[in-house]
Amino acid sequence: MQASGSCKDCRKAALVRDDVTGSLVCSSCGIVQPFDNYDPQLGGLNGPQGTFVRVGTTGTGSSLNYKDKKIFEAQKIIDELLFKLGFSSEKSNEVRTMVATITEGEYGQGDWLPVLIGACSYVVRRQSNRALSIAEVGSVIGCDVYELGRMIRRVVQFLNLKLPEIDIVSSLELAFRKCGSLNRVSKDKVDKMLRQGTFLVQCAVKWFLTTGRRLQPMIAAILLFVAQLNQIDVRIEDIVTEIHAGVATTRSRYKELSEALVKVAQALPWGKDVTTKNIIKNAPFVIQYMEMKLRLQPAKRGENSEGCRFDLDGVVSDCLNKEFDYVGYSMENHSQYFETHNGSGLAIDNPEKVKLSHESLSLIYSKVCNEASQVNLVGENGGDRRRKRSQEFDLPATREWWNGKSDMSRKHLLKQIIERDIGLDALPPSFVTGCLAYEQRRKKINAAKLRISKIMHPSKTNMSDTEEFSSEEHLHAKKKRRGRKKIGIDWEDFVIETLLLHHVNEDEIEKGHYKALLGLHVFSSGCL
Repeated sequence: MQASGSCKDCRKAALVRDDVTGSLVCSSCGIVQPFDNYDPQLGGLNGPQGTFVRVGTTGTGSSLNYKDKKIFEAQKIIDELLFKLGFSSEKSNEVRTMVATITEGEYGQGDWLPVLIGACSYVVRRQSNRALSIAEVGSVIGCDVYELGRMIRRVVQFLNLKLPEIDIVSSLELAFRKCGSLNRVSKDKVDKMLRQGTFLVQCAVKWFLTTGRRLQPMIAAILLFVAQLNQIDVRIEDIVTEIHAGVATTRSRYKELSEALVKVAQALPWGKDVTTKNIIKNAPFVIQYMEMKLRLQPAKRGENSEGCRFDLDGVVSDCLNKEFDYVGYSMENHSQYFETHNGSGLAIDNPEKVKLSHESLSLIYSKVCNEASQVNLVGENGGDRRRKRSQEFDLPATREWWNGKSDMSRKHLLKQIIERDIGLDALPPSFVTGCLAYEQRRKKINAAKLRISKIMHPSKTNMSDTEEFSSEEHLHAKKKRRGRKKIGIDWEDFVIETLLLHHVNEDEIEKGHYKALLGLHVFSSGCL
């Protein structure tokens, strides 16, 4: 079909319309011409409707307008997120009402909507004292914990709410229910572990291990400790993944909990032998000691405290009744450790009348452990052979040490926990660390003053004071083996010297805000 017009390339009037595509093609040069098949629709808004477009709707396949479509999609997102969080129908309705109140029924679309839904979900659960962790909510909605925390603060301020304090015991119970590593454990044992965990978590509150910190790492550390105490094989990586805690932070909390229990164990006769490496083996005795301290009346705690430091009957009975899986070995051979020099013997049935020093009991314990690990086994062929013990001497294995009747295994208020006596009154770890840092900076300040005085006034310098800062010691400091503490001057010493030379107050330097002090007194002063 011949068409009017000329070719855009060769300028010849040889244009032909293609029957299949409807495009104009030059029969001379074969160039396809630009599209000119525009068919205008006359009539404006009241004209004929197209096949896939309908005026006043949201698009293909929908008869809803824009507002209804927006509300429908928002409700769909709310239902999906609440299902992942495991909300009941009642709590889900509370979240929907809160979102509708904040958005004034308009809802919305965008990345901010899931964050708002997560914040409202956290607030609703927090109000019912069954709080979810922010990390868990953030992992479900795919949001950063800091962004979610800012949204929670805005929700609380907008609705003028006052959230209750987080119940750490309820959070621990929720963690025990959600921990998949305990699915293969019987329900009775999980209940016993939960009571033990409740005891330890309230002890951690007493020792300020949770003050100003996230609760999830401490809960994960206690769950790991209790699992090891009950000889359940769990991995810390699995626990922190299920509880949404950090591995490094959980290890730090576990170490702090172990160190606190080691401090309590110093009251035991063999307390000097208890370390963080064997605290699991000694934890039953430590917990029994703390339970005994709880049972003491307040008026009797100051009376004869040295004589009531441990359950002597239980310890000596365990030592005497312990049976070993060795050939030709019996604890009867070592009854001499429990005999007095006058041959009168030890009256185990009435331990209140027995007065043994803690050094004697520690010696008994050490000798029993040493001889139990060095037993000569006689085989069937008559040959002597020596077998090393694969496990440590386990005292509490002969009887059940946990009865679940401890006062601290039940939930208490913070004031009641602080008033309890469990054998240790510790300071917050951050406070102790801060005090040590202050002392270290004070030593560095004094050393810097001596170095400055040695340079500015060589004749007045006392060589005994500056002997440790000699150049030879600084020269060989870099040759120290890796892992040892270097004695040489580091960057902090140079910063302190600079601040002292600019007459900065020593109390300000002791606080450790070097960057602010340098910007205020050094770089802004005009002289370096």
